[in-house]
Amino acid sequence: MLETIKVGIIGSGGIAAAHARAYLQMPEVEIVAVADVIPGKAEQFIQNLNIQNAKAFVNHQHLLELDIDGVSICTPNVAHHRTSIDSLFADKHVLVEKPMAVTLEQAVEMVQAAKKTDKILSVGFQPRYDPNMQAVKEIVQSGQLGDVYYVQTGGGRRRGMPGGTFINKSLSGAGAMADIGCYSLDLALNTLGYPKPLTVSAYTSNYFGTNPKYHREADKFEVEDFGVALVRLEGGKVLNFKISWAMHMDSLGPTIFLGTDAGLKITPSGSGPWSGVWDGGIGSITMFHDVLGHHIDSTIPVKAHQINIFYEKVRDFIVAIKQGNPAPIPGEQILINQAIIDGVFRSSELGREVDIEIPKI
Repeated sequence: MLETIKVGIIGSGGIAAAHARAYLQMPEVEIVAVADVIPGKAEQFIQNLNIQNAKAFVNHQHLLELDIDGVSICTPNVAHHRTSIDSLFADKHVLVEKPMAVTLEQAVEMVQAAKKTDKILSVGFQPRYDPNMQAVKEIVQSGQLGDVYYVQTGGGRRRGMPGGTFINKSLSGAGAMADIGCYSLDLALNTLGYPKPLTVSAYTSNYFGTNPKYHREADKFEVEDFGVALVRLEGGKVLNFKISWAMHMDSLGPTIFLGTDAGLKITPSGSGPWSGVWDGGIGSITMFHDVLGHHIDSTIPVKAHQINIFYEKVRDFIVAIKQGNPAPIPGEQILINQAIIDGVFRSSELGREVDIEIPKI
């Protein structure tokens, strides 16, 4: 068993700081290096977080030449694919931030690289570590709902549009779908056991982001701020997926699972214009079922907790490296998440339903 786990961080933005702070809480982990394509940014990052003895690089390939065990990929979305593959073939385990990639083809190549190198490829969906998210999965997987045939997921912010790299398509690849939509998909698909998608019919728009009345960078806004899709899944299930960064509405509705024996309704926690999506916790869980002919609504208590779910995500990656465990959130699963998002954009562009084909790996 490894005594000290040496890690590198590629990218030095806000999310990279969250990774670094998590690593710095682990006495057996040493942050060896940070890389960022912007000259001086990695050095400043190391200084700001007081990361002792870490080296700074502009080229991530130089970081990968070091004797390290794993890397956190915290670059803009469009660089996830290249930096992950380079890291895997450099014999490093990889924790890549969400979204996994920009296209399905990229995600497939990443999974193929992990398989060829026998290295961990884990994707950053920390909401899975919320005990209430785990409770929802346990309920559905227990069979109490019967056969689940319909799932509605997604959420909407009344106003919650980011700027900068998030709205630059050449850096982000996509907007609300990549930023918060992937969380909603993971909630639904992970709960169901990640069934394969078959077809998708979708629509996207960006009426708010491109309007200077609603966004201060409207002239630079290049991605979608709203999307909706009907996704047919294997096993006779259908997924109604919807997401929004901004809208004239308080909610796009709860996440629901309809089964032949019972139904489950879940609402997100939080309040305010940036709430209403699944990058946070759970606000309420309600089961709808029949007892002796009576319609019963059973409230399932939401667990209060102090778990730092982001830390747990990073910690699980380190434990997997130390113990030789499989990837905590495997790329093979999130490949399906990526396939749906990829299908959403193809369908929206073509104005019709499209098939989703995921190659065997």
